[in-house]
Amino acid sequence: MIPEKVKKILQKQHYALVGKNSAVQICRWTKKSMRGKRGCWKEKFYGIKSHQCCQFSPAVMWCENKCLHCWRPIEMNLGTDLGEVDEPEEILEKIVEARKKLLIGFKGNTNVSKKKFEESLTPSIFTLSLSGEPTLYPKLSGLIRGIRKRRAISFLVTNGLNPEVIAKLDEDKSLPTQLTISVNAPNEQLWKIWHCSTKKEGWKKLNETLEVVRKLKGKTRRVFRLTLVKKGDEEEKFKDLSNMKEEHVAQYAKLIQKAEPDFVHVKGFKSLGYSRERLGYSKQPFHEEVKEFAEKLAEELKKDGYKILDEEKYSCVVVLGKNKSEMKIREEQI
Repeated sequence: MIPEKVKKILQKQHYALVGKNSAVQICRWTKKSMRGKRGCWKEKFYGIKSHQCCQFSPAVMWCENKCLHCWRPIEMNLGTDLGEVDEPEEILEKIVEARKKLLIGFKGNTNVSKKKFEESLTPSIFTLSLSGEPTLYPKLSGLIRGIRKRRAISFLVTNGLNPEVIAKLDEDKSLPTQLTISVNAPNEQLWKIWHCSTKKEGWKKLNETLEVVRKLKGKTRRVFRLTLVKKGDEEEKFKDLSNMKEEHVAQYAKLIQKAEPDFVHVKGFKSLGYSRERLGYSKQPFHEEVKEFAEKLAEELKKDGYKILDEEKYSCVVVLGKNKSEMKIREEQI
C-alpha cells in the first residue's frame, strides 16, 4: 500500500491513484494533442495517437533504482516488495475510469473537438512508464494480455534489472507491442553512480536482459533507450557527471550490439520535477549535441546496419534503426 504522506504528494501532482499500487496521469503531450497541437514524438515516429495514450504504472512508487536524472519523486521509493496486489483486469478497468475523470475538464474546452474528446476516453495505447518499475508487478503477463484483449498497443519501459520477468513474458506469450530498455550509463562504474541501485548485481542483470532482448527478435518491437546528460557549469555535486563523452560512444555501441534492438532512442535530459534538485539546467544538452552524439553512435554501428531514421527537435530525441519503413506500428504487432 502507498503511505498517506506519499499519496498526498502524488495527488498534488495530479496522479490518480488506483487500488493498492497503481496510478495514472495525463501527460502534457496528451493535453497538447487534445487542444489540437502537436502530439508527442512517439506519435511522429510510431504512429500512435497521443490523445488516446494512457500513461500508467502498476508499481507507482516501487523501484530498485534512484536514478539521478529521474524527474519522478525517487526519494520516496518504497523498495521492491509490492505486497498484496490487485488483479490485472481490475487495474485496467479502474485505470481507464480514473483517466476519464482526469480528462473530463476537456469536454467543455472550446479548443477541443467533440470527436477528439470522445476518442480520448478509450485508450488505444497503454504505456507502462509513468513511475516506478513495472516488472516488479508479479502479474505483468496478465496485465499485458488484458491490454491486448482491448485491441490496444502496449509499451513497456523497464530498467532491465529483472531479465527473468522479460523471459517469462515471452514464455507466457505476453510480450508487449514494444519493449524499451533504459540504459543510461555505458559502463558499470558510471552505472553504479547514476542509478544508486539497491540491486547488488544490477549491471550484471542489465546485461542479462540485453541478451534476452536479442533473442526476442521478431516477437516484439525492441528499443534501447539512453538519456544523455552533459557536463554542467553550475557549482553542484554532479556538475562533472556526464554519460555523453567521446569514450562513451563505443561503450554504448557494444551494449547495443549485445541487444541488437530494432530501434535506439537517443534522448536529451530535461531538468524537470525532482531531478532539478540533483542535476541543474546546465546539464541539459541541446538537440544539436544530442544529434551529434547520435551521429557518432550511428557511425560506430554502421557495420551493423544502424542509421539515423528520424528526429524530433522539439523533444530533443533522435531515433536510430535499420529500416524506416518498419517504424509505424502495424495492426498485427499489437
